[in-house]
Amino acid sequence: MRTDSSPGTLPAREHLPAAPAGTPVLDVVIPVYNEEKDLQPCVRRLHEHLDRTFPYAFRITIADNASTDTTPQVAGRLAAEIPEVTTFRLEQKGRGRALRAVWSASDAPVLAYMDVDLSTDLNALLPLVAPLISGHSDLAIGSRLARSSRVVRGPKREFISRAYNLILRGSLQARFSDAQCGFKAIRRDVARVLLPLVEDTGWFFDTEMLVLAERAGLRIHEVPVDWVDDPDSTVHIVRTATDDLKGVWRVGRALATGSLPLDRIARPFGDDPRDRDIKDVPRGLARQLVGFCVVGALSTLFYLLLYSGFRVFSGSQTANATALLVSAVANTAANRRLTFGVRGRGGAVRHQAQGLVVFGIGLALTSGSLAALNAATSEPAHSTELAVLVAANLAATVLRFLLFRAWVFPDRREDDSPGRTPYDTAPHEAAPHEATPHETTPYVTAPYDTTPFRAGEAADGTWPDATLQLQPVRPHDTDSRDFR
Repeated sequence: MRTDSSPGTLPAREHLPAAPAGTPVLDVVIPVYNEEKDLQPCVRRLHEHLDRTFPYAFRITIADNASTDTTPQVAGRLAAEIPEVTTFRLEQKGRGRALRAVWSASDAPVLAYMDVDLSTDLNALLPLVAPLISGHSDLAIGSRLARSSRVVRGPKREFISRAYNLILRGSLQARFSDAQCGFKAIRRDVARVLLPLVEDTGWFFDTEMLVLAERAGLRIHEVPVDWVDDPDSTVHIVRTATDDLKGVWRVGRALATGSLPLDRIARPFGDDPRDRDIKDVPRGLARQLVGFCVVGALSTLFYLLLYSGFRVFSGSQTANATALLVSAVANTAANRRLTFGVRGRGGAVRHQAQGLVVFGIGLALTSGSLAALNAATSEPAHSTELAVLVAANLAATVLRFLLFRAWVFPDRREDDSPGRTPYDTAPHEAAPHEATPHETTPYVTAPYDTTPFRAGEAADGTWPDATLQLQPVRPHDTDSRDFR
């Protein structure tokens, strides 16, 4: 799992400004592998639809994944005949690899992709990208599982799709409804931060991107689609399902261990209402209280079980101190991750040390309560000991929350310098995507830019400024040969 830092935090969402036409607003990528039969009718149909209905300049990019038939020749002829069509060749297979390479090189502020079979009704394309153009959302996906979607497909694919999404909801707590629909879009400024964190280069690329985006707090817009299954699909269902399950395990493990630097893109927007300072409403207090109560209840149960076990072969004070120490370490780690949202290993030792100071206060309260109980009666019942400890722990819990919030895990956003997020130790610096050792990154060249670049990296090694000057363009307002 990649743990390299993302290129930096995202700017506030804004509607893409209107200005003289030039750079395409939308770049629709069509990944293909040996699609010599379907490629031409797909591209022509998509181009006709966009030319007739889309009010901005656009581009259609054919991403050829090492095809061995005449697909490259078909793509070349289409690019020569249609000004808005360009082609892109990779010498390695993998839909995720193709999307990362093309999206990384594209200069369009909105990036989308769809399958070559055009199973999804194209009328959903404008509703898909409109929330991204307006600045309302960060990513958009077509959903075949929404209530208002109209889908025609066999029971086998229906079962597999629904079962896979149930797995995602149960294992990765995903809230989006359809991870596999080949109809998605993303803002370029979001892609430049998110893509370096996505490791998969195949079919799991979509799912991994969506899970990481959701965990980072990005907004995902869902569009109900009309979808008709392609009976001639070349996707190997069993192999794809196996690879997807491996990906679920890999991403789930990375999220559980905190090895992904999602704090680099979490809560990045200045227009998030949860970031506003409102009088008499402490920031994040309600969510932190709920998380702290859940962790506290589980920690108390864990502590009581440990105390009962240690009490069998030791005195009450020794059992209490040992049980409290073990549960305090677990409690600090759980609150660090779940209640206060601190990810990664940075500062973990310091947080545990501060947690032990809080533990000392709790130990003083509980030990003092036991001492008072033993002074009052020489042989108190075990149930009485537990009742006294519960009462003392409730008092210690209130104090622990206040100390955690104000001292151990304070909200540092107000004190951070620009470009930093809470608990960061280094400024956000732009960094190109670095491939994992097992991944070969071929040099590829975008037809609309003659500068060589690596897959996953912008053509000049950096990402252009996210704010582009755009102008609505009505079909047929300009010469048909003008670049849209």
